[in-house]
Amino acid sequence: MTFRFSSADEVVAAIGTQLGPTDWLTIEQDRIDMFAEATGDHQWLHVDPERAAKGPFGRTIAHGFLTLSLVNMALPELFMPDNLDWGVNYGVDKVRFPAPVPVGSRIRTVGEIVEAKDLGQRTIQTKVRLTVKIEEGAKPACVADTLQRYAFLP
Repeated sequence: MTFRFSSADEVVAAIGTQLGPTDWLTIEQDRIDMFAEATGDHQWLHVDPERAAKGPFGRTIAHGFLTLSLVNMALPELFMPDNLDWGVNYGVDKVRFPAPVPVGSRIRTVGEIVEAKDLGQRTIQTKVRLTVKIEEGAKPACVADTLQRYAFLP
């Protein structure tokens, strides 16, 4: 279920709230290949299924930064402002990739509202810790402290 809010006070009061999980997403080779094209990262671990089958993971794996980029898709499913004038991704404080995401794996994201600061002028900065979990995985694929800024309509 999506945590919806329409003011800075609502988010500040919700610090510590657990978010999610999102729906499952299967990581297909096509998505990995498109990410490789977009970023120029064509390392064989990601794009050469034949060679990767003999490599350390037994098949291709998603790029870590592909996994990180998918948190942007997950965030609105977890955390969504109402009465919004504008919103931007402000950055990421900390990112870790504890486990690789093998092609064909299913992932989903959970979150926690870690911090919220009222910046004045109807604007808030939030920190949401997002954890990308791999179905049946012992470790998460990605843990990222994401920063967002939102400005509310009057």
